[in-house]
Amino acid sequence: MILEDFKNMNDILNQLEKCMIVPVVVLENAKDAKPLGEALCNGGLPCAEVTFRTEAAEESIRIMSESFPDMLVGAGTVLTTEQVDRAVNAGAKFIVSPGFDEEIVDYCLEKGITVLPGCATPSEVAKAVKRGLEVVKFFPAEQAGGLPMIKAMAAPYTMVKFMPTGGINPENVKDYLAFNKIFACGGSWMVKNTLVENQEFDKICELSKEAVTIAKSIRG
Repeated sequence: MILEDFKNMNDILNQLEKCMIVPVVVLENAKDAKPLGEALCNGGLPCAEVTFRTEAAEESIRIMSESFPDMLVGAGTVLTTEQVDRAVNAGAKFIVSPGFDEEIVDYCLEKGITVLPGCATPSEVAKAVKRGLEVVKFFPAEQAGGLPMIKAMAAPYTMVKFMPTGGINPENVKDYLAFNKIFACGGSWMVKNTLVENQEFDKICELSKEAVTIAKSIRG
């Protein structure tokens, strides 16, 4: 990895951290990508983790990235290096995996791609630290022990910040964001499948604004 790649990765992480809350998006139809991206940007959340759980993910990333150049669009639930290539070619600026997949992490680092691997145990965090990563995803957050587990792992791994995802909601997100080792929180409450399916993009915009207000009440 060359110095320029390292700088770009840091820039992306800095932008992502400023968002404080990262919408975790599942899109069944790529036609919803543009109005959803617009709703998130207008709501003050110009970022999204578009999960590779559906066939529409790749095209949705492409549409969001092209329609909103200033929006930080990444790919989530990435399970293979082939998906990494597809996501990045579509415009994804960062890769998120549900677990610590050494092949995916090493592949991304080799290519200078920002990657946030899922880590739910100290052993997985240790693998991340060994590779020079300073930010990891904590998934599934609530089911894996929530904030107490993050605090326990952050004690020995003082150089690591966590992005909890899974079970994060408007109530508990405040507690997470109040801890200084939380990088940002991944959440889907403002982009629920039913809201997208029913084309309730005004509601998504409204919920995004509320999420930003909550985050700013904790972090200013």
